[in-house]
Amino acid sequence: MKTTQDKPYQLLFVEDNSDDAELILAAWEDSNLTVNIQVVPNGREAVSFLRGRNGFGQAVRPDLILLDLNMPVMDGREFLKEVKNDQALCDIPVLVLTTSQDHEDVLAAYRSHANCFLKKPDDYQQFQDLARAIEDFWLRLAVLPAER
Repeated sequence: MKTTQDKPYQLLFVEDNSDDAELILAAWEDSNLTVNIQVVPNGREAVSFLRGRNGFGQAVRPDLILLDLNMPVMDGREFLKEVKNDQALCDIPVLVLTTSQDHEDVLAAYRSHANCFLKKPDDYQQFQDLARAIEDFWLRLAVLPAER
């Protein structure tokens, strides 16, 4: 169980839009917590990252995954199903962060065991607010699973 910050939190951001990735990285720079964020552009690379394959042999297991839904190669829906059906990975919290607000996307994400569904912000201030909210709840209040 991870309850105190004895080392930097590790986040994996699965996002194909480089502008959105830059915004979330910049927003986390204002954080009081030490957070290391790795960005990969699609679900296939995220799975490789999590399993330490295809150039990700030194990857550190994330404490939290931020996941876009609409990406090339392997989209967030496929990624979520694969990760949540893998006993070695299923306990990593996955926060869906997407522009979609479609009821079917929300329902499918929760049925695939997403831990929450968030609307992607429209501007930098909203990205900062979201980063703080994620930090406050997921990295300060929530008890995260310990690294295996």
